[in-house]
Amino acid sequence: MPDIFDEVKEELRAEQARKLWVRYGALLGGVALVAVLAVGGWQAWRWNQQREAAGIAAAFLQESRTAEQPGADLKAAGDRFASLAQGAPDGYQVLARLRAAALKAETGDRDAALALYDQVAQDNRAAPLYRDLANLMWALHGLETQDTAALDSRLAPLVGGAWGASARELQALVAIRRGQPAEAKKNLEALAADVTAPPGVRERAGRVAATLGG
Repeated sequence: MPDIFDEVKEELRAEQARKLWVRYGALLGGVALVAVLAVGGWQAWRWNQQREAAGIAAAFLQESRTAEQPGADLKAAGDRFASLAQGAPDGYQVLARLRAAALKAETGDRDAALALYDQVAQDNRAAPLYRDLANLMWALHGLETQDTAALDSRLAPLVGGAWGASARELQALVAIRRGQPAEAKKNLEALAADVTAPPGVRERAGRVAATLGG
């Protein structure tokens, strides 16, 4: 599975670049319309919004650095990311929720992690890539506790998308839990043979399939 934090950092860089363009592009437009008070007021509002977003970005990066320090209090870090998400603009809200959910899961607070992943999955303002990731992670961390039909409903739409290989792997694990090892073995063997799947997923699928016997 692609590293969630690499994806988060890539999205953060893209978001920062976009906001820089919005800020300086707006200022250039304001030069031509400087005599129009309404536009001037709008520019002031946009500047304030960008300043707030820059503060959120700095807080997000600082919390990320803190959480990555040896011996960091990951439970507290998860709480801080969850709090950060509450007042963040849409893009950073999604990133903070995903980071909080990952830390909640890592520290054993499964219910809180599932709730945060579900918030992202149901957020129509979030990019589809992150909504799909949230559904994938919800299924992963709910594998042992959630209804198998609910798990399947989360995973089925992901097959064929960016997280398709990981979704297929989890579908096989759901089949094992449902008591259908033959179906799981068939699907895992197909995944192991799929040259378009990430090597790590293929290797793991083959290894699990081998444990399922004839």
